[in-house]
Amino acid sequence: MISLIDTTLVGERFATCAPVNPSDHILVLGVGNLLMGDEGVGVHVLRWLEGEAPIAGVHLLDGGTGGANLLGQFEGRRAVILIDATRDGTAAGTLAYRFRKTARTFDLPRGLSAHDFGLKDLFAAAALIGTLPEIHLYTIAVETVRPMCTELSPEVEATIPEVVHSVHALAARLAAELG
Repeated sequence: MISLIDTTLVGERFATCAPVNPSDHILVLGVGNLLMGDEGVGVHVLRWLEGEAPIAGVHLLDGGTGGANLLGQFEGRRAVILIDATRDGTAAGTLAYRFRKTARTFDLPRGLSAHDFGLKDLFAAAALIGTLPEIHLYTIAVETVRPMCTELSPEVEATIPEVVHSVHALAARLAAELG
């Protein structure tokens, strides 16, 4: 089952997030803005993953542009697989993978994410409060962000099946190892 966190705002009086299922030790988190073309690729990948066979112990989360709202989702997780766009100067559709088991700092590419509360901030905050799990980061390079566009460029869209296959296989392996 996929969850949506973008509609919940920190401090909003009636906002509630679905509680974290304690048996879901692995979080697959797609982030990005669907209204900014390729910048929303993380959410597009997550929607494709929803069509794959579910994996026990794995929770799919549409993080949208949730920023600080995502912090609570790290609690109790043994690993987070995060998918996001990057503007790192490589060709559109270039896929990169990074992994950190326990490091409090993460070598993130420049220009990662257009969200107000960036990934570096999210990882730093999680480390400060002691909830930083293993981080598996998939980035897909984008060259142009197109406001008010919900479609992906052909180069970025062509990468999605490879990302979906890789993320699904990693999630299954982690669920078996860490669950």
